[in-house]
Amino acid sequence: MIDKDVVFAKSSAVTKHIKRIKNVPCKDFLTLQNNPDYQDIILFNMQLAVQNCIDIAAHIISHENMGVPGSTNEMFYLLEENEYLTRDITEKMVKAVGFRNLIVHEYVNLELKRVYEISKKDINDLEIFLKQILSKI
Repeated sequence: MIDKDVVFAKSSAVTKHIKRIKNVPCKDFLTLQNNPDYQDIILFNMQLAVQNCIDIAAHIISHENMGVPGSTNEMFYLLEENEYLTRDITEKMVKAVGFRNLIVHEYVNLELKRVYEISKKDINDLEIFLKQILSKI
């Protein structure tokens, strides 16, 4: 059985990290480009927000006996198969995990333009993820 307190606590953490990202006063890309502190705040909070979404997915999959995912991405596909997520948000979460991996493992230099776009638009995908999950539990 899903421990709702765990999901709510993780959801609250995601919301907190999204708020931190949205509160960074970057009105345009040049502001972000010229301010390493803003870059760090955004990237750190993106990493933590996505990680908390991963934790939520893992908790639900484990407690609902949905199987053993072969990868982090597969967790979101399992949630979709079990009608917790729509196809659209599943694909967006897979992309979010990929971006998180770039941040954590520093595979390549991150394109700041893309970081800016994510912080202004794509970050809302995590809020949609939370709404879909919370509506099912």
